[in-house]
Amino acid sequence: MNDKEMLDIYTDYLISSFGLTTGTGLSKLMNGSISHDQIQRFLARPSQISVDLWWMVKPYLRQIEALDGVLIVDDSIAEKPYTDENDIICWHYDHSKDRNVKGINFITALYHAQETSLPVGLELVAKTETYHDAKTDKMKCRSPLSKNERYQILIRQAKANQIQFRYVLNDVWFASADNMMFIKHEIERDFIMPLKSNRKLALSLADKRAGLYLRLDSLELTAEKPQTIYLEGVDFPLLLVKQVFTNEDGSLGILYWVTSDVELSYELITTIYKKRWNVEPYHQSLKQNARLEKSPTRTIQTQSNHLLASVCAFIKLEWLKRDTASNHFALKSKLYLQALRVAFASLQELKPIRFSA
Repeated sequence: MNDKEMLDIYTDYLISSFGLTTGTGLSKLMNGSISHDQIQRFLARPSQISVDLWWMVKPYLRQIEALDGVLIVDDSIAEKPYTDENDIICWHYDHSKDRNVKGINFITALYHAQETSLPVGLELVAKTETYHDAKTDKMKCRSPLSKNERYQILIRQAKANQIQFRYVLNDVWFASADNMMFIKHEIERDFIMPLKSNRKLALSLADKRAGLYLRLDSLELTAEKPQTIYLEGVDFPLLLVKQVFTNEDGSLGILYWVTSDVELSYELITTIYKKRWNVEPYHQSLKQNARLEKSPTRTIQTQSNHLLASVCAFIKLEWLKRDTASNHFALKSKLYLQALRVAFASLQELKPIRFSA
């Protein structure tokens, strides 16, 4: 059995499973037609994550890509609290939880068009360098590449693979001036990004040339009214919009977005940026429906290949969603109900006694 056939079976196993996914479990499911050793060799094979992912997703992508497609870049952490630490399973700061968690930190380039989201690039954060932390007087580990460098690698790969996309979308953590310059000048695309309220900007080109920058949160801006501004470190004008909204507790919240496409209206900016939220169900489905965190693999290579397989399982689920008009969680629920019915019927055949009134 070749690697392509094994990947097909292994990803089906991930989608069908509701607990830990192990080589022994898959072998038993296949009635021994595939041995535990075959599965281990498959997971331990040498691989290039982004190259292998592109080989898998390319035929699906070409069917849905469009000129108005967007490329969404975001990171997440697959938590592995009980697995031994190594270069990829280590401690990372999780900004959504405001604390460090142990697991695999990965960055995805997610392409979205025609109501379909497909991962087209993947980077694992491997902390392979050691350094002395002067504050704690301890030796620590770090990645030789920053997340912003990996961000740019993914976008550069998307352009090299001739993927059609109009905008790059990301959260505030990737909204650096360097990334904005990279997208506009090297990639020759536009972007929409949120800004932190402490960013410095000028209200005119003359102010920028004179170095007269103001903090964003010090400005009196009209909500929903686009305004041309000049961000510190960026050599082209941007369009800034402010959104005011009410939180669940009744308090007011404020969001700021900037875009390099100065022809956009407020409505278009917010409509396009909403597509970024497709990355959230992607992360959720990877972890809950594609069993990303439910493999007891122990080596860097097997852990990396399991993550790649989980991403490929997501692609299968996303394509099934298109064919069935059901989301990933509804599809998984349907599988669970079918499995429950089979288990219930089997139990009826095995029960030695039945209770009666």
